[in-house]
Amino acid sequence: MRRNPTEWEKRLWRALSASRLGFKFRRQHVIAPYICDFFCPAKGLIVEVDGNTHNIERDAVRDQALAHQGFLTLRFTNTDVRDNMEGVLLTIVAALKNQPGRWSVPHPNPSPKGEGL
Repeated sequence: MRRNPTEWEKRLWRALSASRLGFKFRRQHVIAPYICDFFCPAKGLIVEVDGNTHNIERDAVRDQALAHQGFLTLRFTNTDVRDNMEGVLLTIVAALKNQPGRWSVPHPNPSPKGEGL
């Protein structure tokens, strides 16, 4: 999926990448045994874009297992991203504001100055 994301994952990634919402997101991030569509490490926020093939019961078990590890999962359908991108982004921003930070001190391995710019 990393090399061949859906159209709706591509569109949401454009809105999340480059810290456009004020937080860094990763794409196709592994939290074993799961692969998350999008992940904000600073807040422990997982964002999933679900198509027609998702199994609601399996997703609930997965979300509960991830919550047990301290992660919050937001799920949106392809239709949500297609028809209501602004609402999707507002929901993500609200979750970022309400979710406590995962680190009470600066990250132990910060990027060298200027890296990633």
